[in-house]
Amino acid sequence: MTATVSSIEPPRTRPLAWLRHSFVLAGRSLAKTTRNPGPIINGVVTPALFMVLFLYLFGGSVAGSTADYLRYLFPGILVMGAGLAGLVSTGTNINLDLKNGVTDRFRSLPISRLAPLLGSVLADIVRYLLAVAILFAIGTLLGFRAHGGLPAVLAAAGLAITFGFCLSWVTVFFGVLVKSADTVLAISFISFLPLQLGTSLAASVETLPGWLRAWAEINPVTHAMDACRALLNGTPVGGTVTTTLVWCAVLFVVFCPLAIRAYSRQQ
Repeated sequence: MTATVSSIEPPRTRPLAWLRHSFVLAGRSLAKTTRNPGPIINGVVTPALFMVLFLYLFGGSVAGSTADYLRYLFPGILVMGAGLAGLVSTGTNINLDLKNGVTDRFRSLPISRLAPLLGSVLADIVRYLLAVAILFAIGTLLGFRAHGGLPAVLAAAGLAITFGFCLSWVTVFFGVLVKSADTVLAISFISFLPLQLGTSLAASVETLPGWLRAWAEINPVTHAMDACRALLNGTPVGGTVTTTLVWCAVLFVVFCPLAIRAYSRQQ
């Protein structure tokens, strides 16, 4: 018997299919990384260089000894390695996919518009995990020890990676919005400097000049660094962890929908 049009059921969308598609595309991004390990090398080498240079240049003058300064410096380097160092590549890779026509193939597939963007960011999380593990290994060799043991290490690493995940949606948005990968690279790099250096990374914000201190105190990266510093050194966290999580929520809620909307308008 020939089926009538009304008897043909439309294809059903599986629950959480967007998440499965995102993981598949994250695997694609990681496969690209194995052929071009530059983002991982940059995400590890850049923070490690900052740590070694700052430690031996400023350790004696800022903290009196490199051992004391390492306890102050390392948590900030951890936040740097868990997100900030990868900001340059996140939006650039998405922009290159748009420019090369890869996303046109994605749009022809029955997948969510979120999947290509989320897949790229999920792949970044894997790279952040690797960077954090290597940074902890380097820090341990230099003499850093977490006062809270493994729970403190996991809490600080998790907070830093969560912050990096949410912050990366800013460069995802710009990666979709602008037309040139060079422009994305320039925006990411220019944003990286004040976000990273206008913080409590190298010295307490109380020692900064007034104009820079005003920026550092409202900079979300400062709150993330202070939170990780309190967790790893066993000092009172105060409201730093809560403030960091609030910033994470704000960054994600604002820039994730903007990125998806900009991506949908590209078709």
